[in-house]
Amino acid sequence: MQSEKAKRMKYLVETLNEASKAYYAQDREIMSNREYDKLYEELQTLEQETGVVLANSPTVTVGYEAVEELPKERHESPMLSLDKTKDREALRDWLQGHKAILSWKLDGLTIVLTYREGKLAKAVTRGNGEIGEVITNNARTFINLPLNIPFAGELVLRGEAVISYSDFEKINQEIEEAESRYKNPRNLCSGSVRQLNNEITAKRNVRFYAFTLVSAEGADFNNSRETQFQFLEEQGFDVVEHYLVTEEDILDTVSLFEKKIEDYDIPSDGLVLTYEDIIYGQSLGRTAKFPRHSIAFKWADELRETTLQEIEWSASRTGLINPVAIFDPVELEGTTVSRASVHNISILRGLKLGIGDRITVYKANMIIPQIAENLTGSDTVEIPEVCPVCGGRTEVRQVNEVQSLYCTNEKCAAKQIKAFTLFVSRDAMNIDGLSEATLEKFVDMGLIHEFADLFHLERHRERIVEMEGFGERSYQKLIDSVNRARHTTLPRVIYGLGIANIGAANAKMLCRYFEHDIKRMQETDVETLSAIEGVGEVIASAFVNYMQDAENLQKIEALMAELQIEVPKVEEGSQTLSGMNFVITGGLTYFANRNDLKDAIEQKGGKVTGSVTSKTTCLINNDVASTSSKNKKARDLGVPVLSEKDFMAQYGIEAGIKA
Repeated sequence: MQSEKAKRMKYLVETLNEASKAYYAQDREIMSNREYDKLYEELQTLEQETGVVLANSPTVTVGYEAVEELPKERHESPMLSLDKTKDREALRDWLQGHKAILSWKLDGLTIVLTYREGKLAKAVTRGNGEIGEVITNNARTFINLPLNIPFAGELVLRGEAVISYSDFEKINQEIEEAESRYKNPRNLCSGSVRQLNNEITAKRNVRFYAFTLVSAEGADFNNSRETQFQFLEEQGFDVVEHYLVTEEDILDTVSLFEKKIEDYDIPSDGLVLTYEDIIYGQSLGRTAKFPRHSIAFKWADELRETTLQEIEWSASRTGLINPVAIFDPVELEGTTVSRASVHNISILRGLKLGIGDRITVYKANMIIPQIAENLTGSDTVEIPEVCPVCGGRTEVRQVNEVQSLYCTNEKCAAKQIKAFTLFVSRDAMNIDGLSEATLEKFVDMGLIHEFADLFHLERHRERIVEMEGFGERSYQKLIDSVNRARHTTLPRVIYGLGIANIGAANAKMLCRYFEHDIKRMQETDVETLSAIEGVGEVIASAFVNYMQDAENLQKIEALMAELQIEVPKVEEGSQTLSGMNFVITGGLTYFANRNDLKDAIEQKGGKVTGSVTSKTTCLINNDVASTSSKNKKARDLGVPVLSEKDFMAQYGIEAGIKA
């Protein structure tokens, strides 16, 4: 029995650590918060029963290692996680007669700020709790963060960087590909805060809410957390919403927060309770993982039992077919829900779903419907062998230990809308006014069947003008945008065709290799393409198969008849970087972003890769003395590390923006 428990504990530790790694270091989620908490609590119970705690157990470790792309710094004091409960009565009992501050537990990225002489001196992420990443330049772009404050002494505080739900929705709406959209505000915020180019951070509307004052040189707060909050507000900080509570009113205050969360625009996954008496809280000390002066309260998910009626299979442009659970409608968190994404085949099989099964459902973070548990477990849902849209053969593919279902028919009708969406996107033909919803209407109305049809929308003027949301003005703006798109480049066209594995960078590279001659591209073979550095057999086969398809060739011919392709002139002697490979890392000063510098290098015949090898000509990094993995590898291989300015001077590159 003890052996079985030991095996289970090893499995739980491995699973939970993998989930933490994905969440904290890679900005993705492989399990819900509910699933994580359930497994975490099981591990705690087993550790108590056996008296065994593994060295890498998440119950004694904190977070995950910070990524190496940004400078690292050790925190002066460890940033521990908080113990947590879902029991409101336990929350009240925890007070033991003391007053405390109850506040939101915001769901973003924890940041430590240091101010000296009234100015922001440093911003560091939580990282693994002991070592974080320095993101000072990015923090300067947070839309509500004071860069200068009245207090002149050294001030250290902690808070949460967040992106509101409304800003999250706006940012996602600008991303044409549904599959490329961000999963939740927390992931978007984490990626935004940790950007190497703070120009991107500035566009994301990141906000900062202070929740703890760590130290303020020479200041006296009368042993009061509430006074500290007031001080921070006086310095110009937005502080997390909070209330002073006692045993008598804490439950009412929790209920107040519960009502507010329905319309609260800032992501939150619970509450935090901290003793008002600072000295008392500190006197309680800490465990290996938790401080004893605070505790987190996580909402007990509102569960509803219902009956699974159907699994709907939803296809996309990439061929991915997602299972969606359809169940008898239930009321959850004030709204009626009847469907929930099951995400992939791995989760579907893990839940052992069957039509007619009794299931429990909840809203993750009180927002996203999810299946919590299958009470029946009949495991009778069959994976469709044919695509529900085109009838083509399906297959289950495994990527990174996750199994998903795909349609193998390249001409599947379900892929058509997504294909048009990619074709009109910014990096392809850049046609404004054609959202995915509008394209879907055009396809349903029979206005467009292939890419060339987009350049003859004037034939359907009356029908378009009468469409909901359109009118004469919108129609004319659309036609003007279409006509502007006629003047384009071959890389945009090749990328817009949506050939498997041919992104914008590969499209540029292939066009340069074939000297922007589409006929040569259509007549090439796998062997020729595979010989090009960076292509390989997989990309070569996909490209050749697409170009050898008679129907595809006919569509390309019709499309090219509508376009005026601009062929870049290559001046004699301009390819000064031909045969050279470069790697770019870190922030830039003379170019807006890495893509702009990459374009400048490629225009001179050079190539930009993602990793340093013995073939790398030089590594471009403004932090030449950095101890990052790329700098270290470059030095080990004898590859020069040049600042952006030195690189430009040595290789004759002109600045992309005014310095």
